[in-house]
Amino acid sequence: MGDIEAQENTRSRQTIFHSLLPSKEFITSRKGLLLLGEVVMSFISFVCFAASTAAAFVTAPLIELLAALFLLFAYSTKFNERFKGFHWPLMDFLRCVSASIIFFIISIISVSKYVDGASKAAGVFGFITTIFFALDFYFIFNELANFLKGGDSSEEPPNTQDDDSDSDSD
Repeated sequence: MGDIEAQENTRSRQTIFHSLLPSKEFITSRKGLLLLGEVVMSFISFVCFAASTAAAFVTAPLIELLAALFLLFAYSTKFNERFKGFHWPLMDFLRCVSASIIFFIISIISVSKYVDGASKAAGVFGFITTIFFALDFYFIFNELANFLKGGDSSEEPPNTQDDDSDSDSD
């Protein structure tokens, strides 16, 4: 009897663990890859800033790392679909715009003002992180623009008039 209970307990732990991991479909999507890249690059920037003399800038990568982790979790577990009151793409767009601006500014400052290697590395990784956030807000902006236009802009509106109709509206 103890073996059966142990197997069920192990299965429930594995189920809980797998429910916390992002789904493979989401991680392989463009949004999933961008969020995963943002998480990884924010973490690398955080570690570099923490090890450098430019440690005053360590909070920006940490906050962006936590925000990207939250959105990675929210999008992969469909947590965002439970809260319809928030406009998730707009919140994600504002997060990406602010993150790319902040990372760009602190990267310029850390590369130009500080002379140690860790600050230079933090600046370089900050520029790479800026590219990830900028790509993300570019794609989100295109999706929001198409949504506000009322759908896909590549579709032609249906023609309501016949070509053979005798209309005197010319």
